[in-house]
Amino acid sequence: MTGPVNPPAPSPALAASPGTGPFPGVRFSVLDRSRVREGRPVGEALRDTVALAREAEALGYHRFWVAEHHGVPGVAGSAPTVLAAAAAASATSRVRVGTGGVMLPNHQPLVVAEQFGVLESLFPGRIDMGLGRSVGFTDGVRKALGRGKEEADAFAERLAELLGYFDGPAPSGVRARPADAVRVPAFVLATGAGARTAAAAGLPLVIGGPRREKLAEAARTYREEFRPGPWAAAPYVVVSGEVALARDEDSARRLLLPEAWAMSHARTHGTFPPLEAAARIEAMELPERQRGLLEKGLDGGVYGTEEQVVERLGGLIEATGAQEVLVTTSTYDRAGLLDSYRRLARLAGIVPAGGG
Repeated sequence: MTGPVNPPAPSPALAASPGTGPFPGVRFSVLDRSRVREGRPVGEALRDTVALAREAEALGYHRFWVAEHHGVPGVAGSAPTVLAAAAAASATSRVRVGTGGVMLPNHQPLVVAEQFGVLESLFPGRIDMGLGRSVGFTDGVRKALGRGKEEADAFAERLAELLGYFDGPAPSGVRARPADAVRVPAFVLATGAGARTAAAAGLPLVIGGPRREKLAEAARTYREEFRPGPWAAAPYVVVSGEVALARDEDSARRLLLPEAWAMSHARTHGTFPPLEAAARIEAMELPERQRGLLEKGLDGGVYGTEEQVVERLGGLIEATGAQEVLVTTSTYDRAGLLDSYRRLARLAGIVPAGGG
C-alpha cells in the first residue's frame, strides 16, 4: 500500500496590480454567489464558481470570494469555507481566496477561527476572512441553524471573540489551533451600525447596496471613527456591487435582468428562485409591484458599454472613496458573464501579460 501523496506547496499570493486605466490605484475583485440556473443541476453552479475563480486569477483580479446562504433554492453556496478551499486548491495558485462572507451569527467563533486557521495553513498568504452579521433568511432556516436575531445583535462581541483566537487565548481561555499560529486578514461586511463595528475593531469595511448616498454615509462614518490596530493601520473601504459590460447598453442590461428578476420574485413571493434566461423574463407578464421592484433593482446596478461604466462606476468610487471594487455580478448567460469580467479587467487595466 502506498502512502499519501503530498501535493506541492501552494504559491504565495502575488499582489494583483491596481487599476491603471480610468480607475487608477483601485483594485478589482470578484464575489461569486454560486447562483443556480433554471434547468441546470445544483452541482453545476458550484463547479461554475470554481471555474470562475480560475478565470478571475488569469484576468488579474485581486481576490475571489464566495458567499454563504442557507435553504435558498437559487443559491448553491451554503458552505463558504468548503467552497473557498475548492477554489484555492483545485483552481488557483495566486489570487487571494476568501468569503464574502461567513455570517458570524450562524457559527461559533471558535469553529470559524479553526476553519480559517486550517485554510491559511494550507494556502499561506492567500486567504481572506470576510465576515457578515446576517442571520437566516426565514424563520425555518434560523430555527434549523439554532440561531436567532439576538445573535446578530451580539455581532461586535462575537467578532471580538473570533479575532482573539488569532492573537492568542480568547476571553474563553481556549486556544484555537491552528488559528493561534497564523493571521488571516479580516473584513466586515456591513453598513450602518456594522460600519461602526468595523471602525472600532480596526478592520477593513465592505459595503454594498443600491443607494449611493447610504454607501457614502457608511464610508464617511467608518473613516471618521476608525481606530488603527493590529489588524489594519488605516481605513480601507471596499465597495461591492453588480457590474456588467457588453457591446451595447441593452446587452449589458439583459445580463443583470435575471438577478433583478429573482430579487423581485423573492420580495413578492417569499422564495428566491434559480435564475431564468433574460428572454424568458422579458416574455413574462409581471404584476405591477414586481415590475417596479425589478426596475429598481436594475437601477441599482452599473451596466453599459466601457464608456458608460467608466462614468457610472467612477461616480460610485468617488462617492465612497473606495480603494477596491468587489464585483458581484450574477446572470443566466454564463458566456456573457465571462465576457463582462474580461471587458472590465481590460478597462481597469489589471490584466497581466498573457492573461486574456
